[in-house]
Amino acid sequence: MLGASLNKVFYYFKSRWQSSWNYSLWALLIFPLSPLLGAVTIGIVSLITCLKQYRKISRRPLNRGFALLSVLLIVTAGFAQDKTTAFVGLFNLLPFFLVFAAHSTLIQTFAQLRQMAWVLVIGSMPVVIIGLGQLFLGWSLKFEILWIVFAWTIRPGGNPPGRIASLFMHANTFAAYLAIVFILGLGLWLENYQQLRVKRRQWRLLPTPHYPLSSEGAAPSPLPLLFLTVAVITNFIALIFTNSRNGWAIAIFACLAYALYQGWRILISSVAAIVSSVLLAAFAPSPVAHFFRQYVPAFFWARLNDDMYPDRPVALMRKTQWEFAWSLAQEHPWTGWGLRSFSGLYKAQMQIPLGHPHNLFLMLAAETGFPSTFLFCGLLAWILIIGIQLLRKPKYLNTQDRLIFFSYLLAFVAWVLFNTVDVTLFELRLNALSWLILAAICGVVHRYNQQDRLASHPS
Repeated sequence: MLGASLNKVFYYFKSRWQSSWNYSLWALLIFPLSPLLGAVTIGIVSLITCLKQYRKISRRPLNRGFALLSVLLIVTAGFAQDKTTAFVGLFNLLPFFLVFAAHSTLIQTFAQLRQMAWVLVIGSMPVVIIGLGQLFLGWSLKFEILWIVFAWTIRPGGNPPGRIASLFMHANTFAAYLAIVFILGLGLWLENYQQLRVKRRQWRLLPTPHYPLSSEGAAPSPLPLLFLTVAVITNFIALIFTNSRNGWAIAIFACLAYALYQGWRILISSVAAIVSSVLLAAFAPSPVAHFFRQYVPAFFWARLNDDMYPDRPVALMRKTQWEFAWSLAQEHPWTGWGLRSFSGLYKAQMQIPLGHPHNLFLMLAAETGFPSTFLFCGLLAWILIIGIQLLRKPKYLNTQDRLIFFSYLLAFVAWVLFNTVDVTLFELRLNALSWLILAAICGVVHRYNQQDRLASHPS
């Protein structure tokens, strides 16, 4: 049975459910359905872990970097025009630095990376089903259980209309969530596919018993791979119907990255041909575009070149928002205008309400100044560099461990790319998930770097 096959994935749930890490896993499992309950659980786990592991956490250079960034952000809030709003805006960042510091101590093994990925994939299925029902069956629901512990709002036809959003506030934020889960799910699928092939090859070489007395003599079960196949395909379908260009680009980027990693040249050529056809249908001169539009659905090319929304106001275009954010950053380069200030300033200038400039790094530059933004970007670059360095150390990573770690690095890069054209900071689930992915990378890297130092300088 599938449950038995996944028994090892949830070993901690059965035998050591009291541990802090398992509470975080349970929180991740219910996070899509109950952001409040998931956030409170992860917050409590992070606080307890920081209190227990304070010395270890405080000695790590990355954590000191985020502590310095916290001080800078508090200083910029003190110089903001609207100090109350700026200090409230700190809650989108400072608590998640705590989550990062705590979980980079909790997460230390590749087995934990797999557990986290499995939990995210399984937890995504109810949300995707709800979203598909919302878009194609007109599901509509609004109810609360236990105040806001379970508060669901499902708008028929999606939000915006025609774009799947499920339990998320907007289709774009749902696309960002699906992109991360899709990447981790695809990594698990590749790992299980490779393991199943090896096990079947080994099983065929064994002498066939007339009456197998144990599971060792039985053929390896394909059920985990079957579940992952359904999950990955379902997530990909939902990602398409979010109608998010960012989500589409990241999904294609992830497929190409995995294909390059695996050395699948035919798949690389196929994906490149499909992408080229869609781009030519969207942006090529009329005769060429007309030819490709006979084969490429308008759902794709018209969304890419904005023919689907021809009357969009200039103020809603990303280029306009980015230019305005850049001008704000140049006016107050040291401390910015204060967190959460962009929306009010943009509305005063353009007469259109807008929550953010669709670029996290320009938003931080405008609202907190260049020093804080450069430090933030430097810390992210540091995490990526140390992750790549571990990936290139063959003595610590076997094939399966290397693949799951590569999946997390790919999810991290996808998050960065998505935030260059959007902002996921204000969606609680996405914000927590992104910091947990960073923590997972850093926790594993720190453990193996320690082993490397001990091996090099035995005492």
